[in-house]
Amino acid sequence: MEITLNSGYKMPIVGLGVWRMEKEGIRDLIINSIKIGYRHLDCAADYKNEAEVGDALTEAFNTGLIKREDLFVTTKLWNSDHGHVIEACKDSLKKLQLDYLDLYLVHFPVATKHTGVGTTDSALGDDGVLDIDTTISLETTWHDMEKLVSMGLVRSIGISNYDVFLTRDCLAYSKIKPAVNQIETHPYFQRDSLVKFCQKHGICVTAHTPLGGATANAEWFGTVSCLDDPALKEVAEKYKKTVAQVVLRWGIQRNTVVIPKTSKPERLEENFKVFDFELTKEDMEVIKSMDRKYRTNQPAKFWGIDLYA
Repeated sequence: MEITLNSGYKMPIVGLGVWRMEKEGIRDLIINSIKIGYRHLDCAADYKNEAEVGDALTEAFNTGLIKREDLFVTTKLWNSDHGHVIEACKDSLKKLQLDYLDLYLVHFPVATKHTGVGTTDSALGDDGVLDIDTTISLETTWHDMEKLVSMGLVRSIGISNYDVFLTRDCLAYSKIKPAVNQIETHPYFQRDSLVKFCQKHGICVTAHTPLGGATANAEWFGTVSCLDDPALKEVAEKYKKTVAQVVLRWGIQRNTVVIPKTSKPERLEENFKVFDFELTKEDMEVIKSMDRKYRTNQPAKFWGIDLYA
């Protein structure tokens, strides 16, 4: 199942996110995911595991497990490289051992102090607050992103963690419209206005943290996951599915791409088994009523500033 982007390319609606994946386990997870049927990998320079992903992809291609053209690979420009977009993209391509990216995203709508291409540091000032570079505009960054398309390094470009205002601005100054806006969205943080705005203007929404972060975000941010919600457990029981499968299916039926992350082989398979059932309108409404406007991924913990304030 795929969504056709405004660039004309097709993006698989379920992908595997590799954030916080241990380097030593990446090879097996990626090889197994391809065998299960995954055709979409969501990476980022800041995840600091592009080289390991690249090794796994090279093995998959060389052994005939899959062809490059049958795999959709996304990675992202880190905040500290906004003034070095082309170099950063080439660095990611080198680590991933690829000739082109299917999708390249601006990871966050903020430029920070440059610390060296591909180092993806988040430098803090003496006050313990993220050292934001106020000399580089998002418009400048975007026009450099557009150059990557004309250079043949990237097929589609997009944004991530942009709100309605910033997305509207990007639409206004872009020559090549953003194909995707990747945002946190799940039953407890539905962001219906932003999702509908993007879709109205031809921008595909990808849901990162589509399961509400689960254990990973509970550990880092002390947040609560929607996977423990009694009402969701009731819906899951009705379909004889897991809560995670119901939540992912809900995301798909909103016409959003979902990229769950897991390091467990059994979850890898479970998260992909979401195409053999469909939630009723009534159950979609039940889930819609659960919205708490509850963000679970909050980098302010590390940056000393709430960029969403």
